[in-house]
Amino acid sequence: MSMIRDAALAPSGQAKIDWVKDYMPLLGAIRETFEKEQPFKGMRIAVSVHMEAKTAYLCQVLAAGGAQVAATGCNPLSTQDDVAAALAQSGVEVFAWHGASEQEYWGHLNAALDIRPQVIVDDGGDFVHLLHGARKELQGGIWGGCEETTTGVMRLKARVREGLLAFPMISVNDAQCKHFFDNRYGTGQSVWDGIMRTTNLIVAGKTVVVAGYGWCGKGVSFKAKGLGARVVITEVDPVKAIEAVMDGYEVMPMAEAAKIGDIFITVTGCRDVIRREHMEVMKSGVLLANAGHFDVEINKGDLRALCGEGFARKPGIEGFRTPDGRVLNLLAEGRLVNLAAGDGHPAEIMDMSFALQALCARYVAQHHDALKERRVYEVPQEIDRYVAQLKLQALGCGIDALSPEQQEYISGWEA
Repeated sequence: MSMIRDAALAPSGQAKIDWVKDYMPLLGAIRETFEKEQPFKGMRIAVSVHMEAKTAYLCQVLAAGGAQVAATGCNPLSTQDDVAAALAQSGVEVFAWHGASEQEYWGHLNAALDIRPQVIVDDGGDFVHLLHGARKELQGGIWGGCEETTTGVMRLKARVREGLLAFPMISVNDAQCKHFFDNRYGTGQSVWDGIMRTTNLIVAGKTVVVAGYGWCGKGVSFKAKGLGARVVITEVDPVKAIEAVMDGYEVMPMAEAAKIGDIFITVTGCRDVIRREHMEVMKSGVLLANAGHFDVEINKGDLRALCGEGFARKPGIEGFRTPDGRVLNLLAEGRLVNLAAGDGHPAEIMDMSFALQALCARYVAQHHDALKERRVYEVPQEIDRYVAQLKLQALGCGIDALSPEQQEYISGWEA
């Protein structure tokens, strides 16, 4: 029995799903294959990903392969109630609604796990957290799963280092067709979409401070530069910092950047990136946005300790007034600004990422007996390359192929 806000919202949600399906040809092709092959027949799959139209289509593709699918969100503010209603009407069990309290949110996650899945699709690691804690009794039935995000993979690898991971997981995030495109072009565009539609302010001429120069940070910075901003990067990794310099950006510590920034975007996967000492020197009117998975990169406790409780400025923006009268603006409660204040990554980008998810879920289903080690596995190269080939076909692009002589040349040692 699904747990959604309002079933009457389904027509609006269905329109959103129908829209993205037209721009997700890879998932469309995979769906046709799954319908014929039924790789998940008799299986149960639990999905915890941002509950919006593109995720809904992924769930429908998994269901088309014969799976019983239970879906929930991975962020209380990114669920779109109309999409949840439409997905529930399509036969997927859905446990999610927008603005869920912490208790409701974890209740939804638990409800999705109640189907006793053999395969999980996780985004940020909340399923894995429950399966190693409150729902440990389900571990024996888990064949494996797929993780979508950098943050989730970091947590998985931390469990592996401590010998605590109870089942194999595939790092979809580390596939080339994921982080090269989703993290860079997807995050780059969707973050600015969320910020601009929420604030209705110009970016050109402003100083944008991007904390973190991984693939997501690269994308956010690239798009900011294209919008006419002066871009400043803060980093803890010296190699990434040099890369940012050579890409044409200014690099400095956050303590210096805090004094000059107009828009701050955290993309690190770490906590307390923007703290009280930074807030104390910021300009009045700054925008504080987070694009890392959890709402800990901007220290909201420090913000309230400095300013007291915030006040509503407009939907999606909370103002905080400092003792000296400055106003600091927090977007989307410090949660993922591209999803809590927008629709997430473009459909064409998520087509690639979710194609990887669907194919990796099939890989776990077909090869779980061989996945003996309780560790994080890379996406098989043949899956990564297949997704790239599908995408090229969808774009109408062709590429060359090595001749046997060329293959022998680059594989050998002779000049």
